[in-house]
Amino acid sequence: MLRTISQQAEATAELRRICDRTRDDQLLHKESTVREILSTVQRQGDAALLQYTAEFDQQTLSLNALKVSGAELDAAYQQISQDLLDAIRFCHQQLTTFHQQQRRQSQVHFGDHHVVLGQRYTPIERAGFYIRGTQIASPSQVLVNATPAIVAGVPELVMVTPPGPDGQVHPAVLVAAQEVGIDRIYRVGGAQAIAALAYGTESIPAVDMIAGSGNIYVTLAKKLVYGSVGIDALTGPSELVILADDTAHPSHIAADLLAQAASDPLAASILITSDSTLATKVVLEVNQQLPAYGLLAEKAIAHYGLVILVDQLHQAILFANQVAPAQLALAIADPWAVLEQIRHAGSILLGAYTPPVTEQYLAGPNPNLPTGGMARFSSGPGVETFMKRTNLVQYSPQALSLAAPQIDALVELEGGMAQSLSMRIRINKNL
Repeated sequence: MLRTISQQAEATAELRRICDRTRDDQLLHKESTVREILSTVQRQGDAALLQYTAEFDQQTLSLNALKVSGAELDAAYQQISQDLLDAIRFCHQQLTTFHQQQRRQSQVHFGDHHVVLGQRYTPIERAGFYIRGTQIASPSQVLVNATPAIVAGVPELVMVTPPGPDGQVHPAVLVAAQEVGIDRIYRVGGAQAIAALAYGTESIPAVDMIAGSGNIYVTLAKKLVYGSVGIDALTGPSELVILADDTAHPSHIAADLLAQAASDPLAASILITSDSTLATKVVLEVNQQLPAYGLLAEKAIAHYGLVILVDQLHQAILFANQVAPAQLALAIADPWAVLEQIRHAGSILLGAYTPPVTEQYLAGPNPNLPTGGMARFSSGPGVETFMKRTNLVQYSPQALSLAAPQIDALVELEGGMAQSLSMRIRINKNL
């Protein structure tokens, strides 16, 4: 049941509890298991992938079946409806348009005395994408994860995803992958798939960056391989915080909270409002409709659903910044008026007609947002995730001579006389 809190101290304590919900007493044991999987795949390659697929996914695959064949890719287009194909293509186009605006441009600046400073942006060579395995196909996850890499100019794309109950990958996922530009797809999931992308096997090439989200084992694997390979983010169960005033529609708010709860039993659904009438109506609607959303949604609402009643909107903003949620919805009369006061959020949804689903499927930003309060210091993946920044520096003889006294002063303090000599030998012909 969704409940309401009006005492500030109690609300603060509850929000802290919710933010800490991913702490797991068995986390060390799970990490040990993941370390073993990573090590085994690194040593045994494809053989380990097949072994773990049989053990964890109950799928017995041959080595030849590990990679999705060209015939399967071609057949996938015949197995989905034209309407679904149109939706995939429309979504891909929307995402491409959004991310093209985010692409960084190389730049060079010419200063005094022929000093040239700049930055060059280049794409990584190969990106790997983990698409989580669920009972329902997730072509949208393929599109939102891979489109930024395509816009960045990454030349090689590799995808891994757990096989379904029949050992196959859903045709909509295969079509989405081809539409975005992925043609190397492998039937493997879990921590073993992350190991394959990080270290490479006989069949799966090692990549430079791993993107996409999965269960706790996938997240731990990404954490542990970081350094050998780049990762987009470490994401957990998400948070939706809605700030609402008396202009918000109770049915809209209730629907958003329920949709969030239905996504994950650990998902947090929080409404913060200064309107007691709205709070009462939202609680009533959520509790009446909750049984229809299933046991997992009921669990999420019972443990991590909350309505906080505040006296004024600025108090709601303080609470929102405290949570630093993955998604923050501003269901208020003038959301732009308070935007600058929002310091921490993975994404901000403005106005009554921007439900979270718009971001998940169509708007453009990657929905794999920083969770667990990480929005305080990190952002969601984007085009820049798949690009490297290289500094460019050029000094002329005159510029180096003019800078020498300042460099010497710092070098003398920091004990880098060898560095000073490498400079002086260029400007002092007697050396």
